[in-house]
Amino acid sequence: MTVGVVIPALNEEEAIGPVVSAVPRQIVKEIIVVDNGSSDRTSQVARGAGARVVREERRGYGAACARGAASLGPAVDVVVFLDGDGSQDPAEMGNLLVSLESEAADLVLGARQRGAAAHPMHARVGNWVVTTLLRWRYGLRLSDIPPFRAIRRSLLAELRMREMTYGWPVEMVVRVARRGRRIVEVPVTHRPRLGGQSKVAGTFWGSLKAGYAFLTVALRAQD
Repeated sequence: MTVGVVIPALNEEEAIGPVVSAVPRQIVKEIIVVDNGSSDRTSQVARGAGARVVREERRGYGAACARGAASLGPAVDVVVFLDGDGSQDPAEMGNLLVSLESEAADLVLGARQRGAAAHPMHARVGNWVVTTLLRWRYGLRLSDIPPFRAIRRSLLAELRMREMTYGWPVEMVVRVARRGRRIVEVPVTHRPRLGGQSKVAGTFWGSLKAGYAFLTVALRAQD
């Protein structure tokens, strides 16, 4: 497999360098950091650490992920997504790729093994609500809707993703499930983010907006 990594980032100057540097270069061909409108030195630090930086002016997690995937070189056939805040360990990437390489899965989710310090209670409750809904509606037995995931590029293109905001991770799961493709969870470490609290899970209102997007996408019929 030829692997490309996409890291959406917004004002992650403190974290993005260590994240890019921790990506295992022996299994990754290309690293793209998508600057989603940062006002700090995120782009410069990412380039200094060895990533290629592209800019996405449309604000939104999904927009950044889509831009990064579209910017990968033609040789890349597997896309790994992870956050730029240091809450995931890029060194664990190989654990996700094993299931794709063995063809045991079409989408691999890095299920966060989280502690209270790393994942606030309101975020955990929201995650439980969404995974319960996905179990009821699609028969999926998932413990998490994580940002750390790996998918074949051909399948990602087939999904025709539309959700350009917080709901991108749920939409991907739903569209893969509706096609009868295999989704596997792999446990990964979840750490406190670098550079202060999360823009989403770190605040109640941020979590509420993300949770609303997750639920809306999970309930909406997908073609």
